[in-house]
Amino acid sequence: MTKSLTALALAALAALPAHAALTAGDIAFTSFNADEKGWSFVTFVDIAANTTIYFSDNEWQGSAFNTGEGYQSWNSGTGTIAAGTVIRFSSIQNSSRAASLGTLSAVTGIPNAGSLDLSASPDSLFAYIGSATSPTTFLAAIASSSFGAAATGVLTGTSLTTSAFELGVSSGSDWAQYTGARAGQTTVAGYKALVADKANWTINGDGVFTTAVPNTTAFVATPVPEPQTYALMLGGLGLVGWMARRRKAA
Repeated sequence: MTKSLTALALAALAALPAHAALTAGDIAFTSFNADEKGWSFVTFVDIAANTTIYFSDNEWQGSAFNTGEGYQSWNSGTGTIAAGTVIRFSSIQNSSRAASLGTLSAVTGIPNAGSLDLSASPDSLFAYIGSATSPTTFLAAIASSSFGAAATGVLTGTSLTTSAFELGVSSGSDWAQYTGARAGQTTVAGYKALVADKANWTINGDGVFTTAVPNTTAFVATPVPEPQTYALMLGGLGLVGWMARRRKAA
């Protein structure tokens, strides 16, 4: 009976998904390059194998995207991507488009779907899951100026907060990236507020940044030892001291 119950329990666990579905704020953009035509993002959670995330520079209107710009899809690949990983997307406007992990592809079968092309004038980029033209969950967004304008779209209906970043350059920004800490937080999620803080970014206006490469160093969590760990450490040190004193006395 015990073996049967154990087998059933293991089978039930195996049937559970390895990771929960992504939700708003699980990723955040860490760079935007309108000259090189690329971006990067950090994931604050583990991303399950074969996860698909869509990107669009169409403007969100509150209930749907407008038209005229492009859509691309990224498949995370066959392995789990660990929380804290930074993924770079480069040369996204042509056939040489690439992702540092997984596969980036142009969406087909939709008018203008392949025309995603970051602009040095005010522009925005949305990351989401669902389908190319019908998001079910927005994950992150970035605007080279501010959201709410005709060229950037709105955040109404996206549920995005800290993962919606405004570079705030009135004429648009060619190149910007997060330059804050990537170590020192006790959890990877602890970096969300840092990435959302404009003081931790280097933001450039007009210029030539076609060769600029974003920092893809992973964000590292440093967990605080639990009380019992401290107790074991202190106990071990005490035992070592006691043994040393005993040997000296002998």
